[in-house]
Amino acid sequence: MKRVHQRLLDWYETQGRHALPWRNTDNMYHIYLSEIMLQQTQVNRVRDEYYPQFLEKFPSLEVLAQAPQEQVLSAWSGLGYYSRARNLHKTAQIVQTELPKTQEELLKLPGIGRYTASAICSFGHEQAIPVVDTNIARVIKRYFALLEAKESLVWEKATPFVNAQAPRAHNLALMDLGSLVCLPKNPKCTECPLEADCLGKEEAELYTQRKKTVYESLDLFYGICIRNEKIALEISKEKMYKDMLVLPRVEPLEEDFLTVFKHSYTKYRLQVHLYKLEAVDENVLWVDIDTLEDAPISSLTKKALISLHLRAPLKPLVPLRGKKKR
Repeated sequence: MKRVHQRLLDWYETQGRHALPWRNTDNMYHIYLSEIMLQQTQVNRVRDEYYPQFLEKFPSLEVLAQAPQEQVLSAWSGLGYYSRARNLHKTAQIVQTELPKTQEELLKLPGIGRYTASAICSFGHEQAIPVVDTNIARVIKRYFALLEAKESLVWEKATPFVNAQAPRAHNLALMDLGSLVCLPKNPKCTECPLEADCLGKEEAELYTQRKKTVYESLDLFYGICIRNEKIALEISKEKMYKDMLVLPRVEPLEEDFLTVFKHSYTKYRLQVHLYKLEAVDENVLWVDIDTLEDAPISSLTKKALISLHLRAPLKPLVPLRGKKKR
């Protein structure tokens, strides 16, 4: 086991992703934030855009806790899975200045599951515990030949495999190995430091979960109403964009059609239809067009506004008579 551990650490030293900013800090809030953002989001998008921008606005847990939720959602706009932002905000309000240091206490906080709790403890406190994300699970399954293994068995195997002398580097190495070498398709086994002892290398493809995603098609209908360079928006109560500002929902109309575009959200493939509205509910919020960049609007709403050139100087909305509603 010592030999295997050393090969893994040697590989990580030369091939690991050491430049990622959350790996070069002992700030627990920064580590926690990165783990929440990296759920369902590509590393490059988090590293280059959302992580630095979010920390600039909310540099500490205390600042985040004191911020209004709409500001937090605005900073999260475009990342999707907005429950992550709401739970992040709730957690900050609970702990105020410092996160707990044990898995047991971390698991009591909103939006923190087993993986996130173990990642915070391992990456932030060097605790000798396993961390199992999708990439690490794939490595563990192949290395121990755990065909069709349940999640509990993967964690069980990962626990004694942890390098107690360097748990943080060990877990990060496994994560990078799964991301860069032990790929879901066409794994680069000859480049893997664990190849010599890997029990599943001969049939590596068998140890990759192949759950086919089933997408649901939906048609959504929204209205655009602009007065005095302000646009009518509503606070969403629906799960998809809860608490975000969205366009008013409308019934399919035969007239005043503006445009249609496609949008993806988790398991949904959306066809979004936009119409010009002359009247709206009195409870809508009127938001200045010029301030939309700082508003907590959803990525769908952003795309709708861009499709109508509302990020540029305001132009009158003219129905596209050449296009018919499908």
